[in-house]
Amino acid sequence: MNSEDINIVPMEEKHIAALVELENICFSQPWTYQQLAEELDNHTAHFIVAEIGDNVVGYMGIFVVCESSYVSNIAVFPEYRRHGIGRKLLCEAVKMAVQMGAESLSLEVRPSNTPAVELYSSLGFEEVGLRKNFYRNPAEDGLIMTKTL
Repeated sequence: MNSEDINIVPMEEKHIAALVELENICFSQPWTYQQLAEELDNHTAHFIVAEIGDNVVGYMGIFVVCESSYVSNIAVFPEYRRHGIGRKLLCEAVKMAVQMGAESLSLEVRPSNTPAVELYSSLGFEEVGLRKNFYRNPAEDGLIMTKTL
């Protein structure tokens, strides 16, 4: 698999069942079908899906409000990790945020999620703070990282 095999498309209702499955695999507090479906009508939400052929392999969502943007979630199915999908999703999200006039893109990540922290750092995100007890199951602080656009 190479990066040309990965297509990034806007999230549609047809993707949601696969995204719910992905959420349940990746997160201790996964988004539900209804929560994801509601974002289709939210003008501040911009969700994109990574596909290889007809298979959903990952996705991410950002919210853009005025000059700020925020990554709400990013996930890749375990069997597709370490193939550049997360990087491609983040690069596309940065482009989207810039096009919408955002001056920064922020996110939270578990400090123990070393591969994610390294990915974000390699794309210019910098550690700017810590949200105490941000995550549950297991409890962990949330490392705030921001990229100036």
